[in-house]
Amino acid sequence: MKQAGKNSHSEKPKKFKGEDFKLFTTAKELWESLEKKYKTEDAGSKKFVVGKFLDFKMVDSKPVVNQVEDLQKIIHDILAEGMKISDSFQVKFIIEKLSPSWKDFKSYLKHKRKEMTLEDLILRLQIEEDNRISEKKGVVSNMEAKANIVESNPSKQKSNSQKNKKFTKKFVQRLKGRISRG
Repeated sequence: MKQAGKNSHSEKPKKFKGEDFKLFTTAKELWESLEKKYKTEDAGSKKFVVGKFLDFKMVDSKPVVNQVEDLQKIIHDILAEGMKISDSFQVKFIIEKLSPSWKDFKSYLKHKRKEMTLEDLILRLQIEEDNRISEKKGVVSNMEAKANIVESNPSKQKSNSQKNKKFTKKFVQRLKGRISRG
């Protein structure tokens, strides 16, 4: 039984014509031909990945940490292509790619004297992003000063006031006594 477009096992395959493929007389010719074909494709994929890396833009509409993860995937692709990127370069590149609304934080990160690891940068970006979100929501941070108001009982206020008057009278009398003796 024949299926549409497929040969059954009992049929012989078609014979190949010489024009369908090139015959190589030596292994070297075959190797050079394969190398030429696949090195060209390899160079093309490297250019594509590097292009994605260089053209990467961060936007305010997406969380920064998610965008850093996207950039890390591109970096992983670059490393998989056999190219090398130092951690220091990755950190500086990510800082440079921050969107314009992160200008002040970007400046702060650029002027730090101690070199940051990629993990440190991601942690700082996460903290800054959380702070920005809480500011937008109007959430009061735990760092703000808080005041508690203590109200006193009105009946106790009178008795405290009377005690203060008695104390003041006694104090003034003692002072007068010292002055008259002295």
